[in-house]
Amino acid sequence: MDNTLHIIGGGMAGSEAAWQAANAGVQVVIHEMRPKVETFAHRTGNLAEMVCSNSFRSDDDEQNAVGLLHWEMRAANGLIMGMADRHRLPAGGALAVDRDPFSESVTQALMDHPNVRVEYGEITELPTTGHWIIATGPLTSDKLGAAIQRETGSERLAFFDAIAPIVYADSIDMSVAWEQSRYDKGETEAERKAYINCPMTKPQYEAFIDAVLASDKTEFHEGETAGYFDGCLPIEVMAERGRETLRHGPMKPVGLTNANDPANKPYAVVQLRRDNALGTLYNIVGFQTKMKYGPQSSVFRMIPGLENANFARLGGIHRNTFLNSPTLLDDQMRLRSRPNIRFAGQVTGVEGYVESAAMGLLAGRLAAAEILGKPLQTAPQDTAMGALIHHITGGAEAKTFQPMNVNFGLFRPLDGLRGGRKGRKDRYKGYTDRAKEAFSQWLESQS
Repeated sequence: MDNTLHIIGGGMAGSEAAWQAANAGVQVVIHEMRPKVETFAHRTGNLAEMVCSNSFRSDDDEQNAVGLLHWEMRAANGLIMGMADRHRLPAGGALAVDRDPFSESVTQALMDHPNVRVEYGEITELPTTGHWIIATGPLTSDKLGAAIQRETGSERLAFFDAIAPIVYADSIDMSVAWEQSRYDKGETEAERKAYINCPMTKPQYEAFIDAVLASDKTEFHEGETAGYFDGCLPIEVMAERGRETLRHGPMKPVGLTNANDPANKPYAVVQLRRDNALGTLYNIVGFQTKMKYGPQSSVFRMIPGLENANFARLGGIHRNTFLNSPTLLDDQMRLRSRPNIRFAGQVTGVEGYVESAAMGLLAGRLAAAEILGKPLQTAPQDTAMGALIHHITGGAEAKTFQPMNVNFGLFRPLDGLRGGRKGRKDRYKGYTDRAKEAFSQWLESQS
């Protein structure tokens, strides 16, 4: 068998897998269909292009499972985290990045690596020989998706990811809006003012909800059903669940004081997060939508401060394909029926940039170890990566399997620590301390 590692898909997972395997000394070929075969969501042919949010979410590695995953990926010399840190933008306690320079840097780093080459073109069938990782993400092509379906014998599983709109900063009325991170979170002034906030009175909020509910929505194709992931719900789906849902979700007014009118507490607040280093673009936080383009412009201009907003990109919606991994993959991320093929990224049933890249990191290291004749156990279950891989390859209930973000609910309990909300701080610190020790030992075992 040829010892080259072939990776289908150059997104977050594929790029990270290639980097890890190449650094281990394995020859890697990335097969990327873009730009020869385009998708509706991508704008470039760059690797690791960010098509939804520009945020890697919380960077707190002591009290947040996502931040812990950041820590583990940095400890493993992760390419995605390295470039995210290089192109970091102010975002309070979150890790947000300047998306275009980020993807350009990932692309350049892989192009410059002596063990990596990129071949452009679509792979439409499952390979029968060789070492492969399929990391095609949420926009797996129809032909490859059909090949996966034929092999697995299961129906193709899908839910819909919605994309939030992006606004030009100079079109936001700052006499109405103000800059502030929730609870003034952040160590620097830039971090504490990383978000632009647009306040709403109760009548304005009620009118906005009415307009969202009445707007024309994107129709699904015949045979498609909308099984949304709760962490990325379109705003109209949230509004349909109850008129107060948005006000207790992305539009919650807590932790914010209107700098233009401190005496009056907003009934609801729409937040916008910086989307590029220049500060010229802001995305509307949590406003993924399936509204049609025409209604989007008029509905979002009902938001105080956005009456004259110019949109660099309106929202959209796309299908996300993922495997029923508990039944199909082993703990090495290999397809049970074809163990020469591994899967990585969102297609395995994880949700989010960070989780996708982390599964790519694992798949790359596991594949490289196998190729080099040095079998490697997967990451320990008490680590963030280990908790994720354990969940998707056996810990989750196969009959109800749905995509999952990393969270402390996936971690094994710690003895002797208080449960409930009051014990949460100590418990989370216990989880992260235990994970860091286990992950460090796992890395040392590979040196």
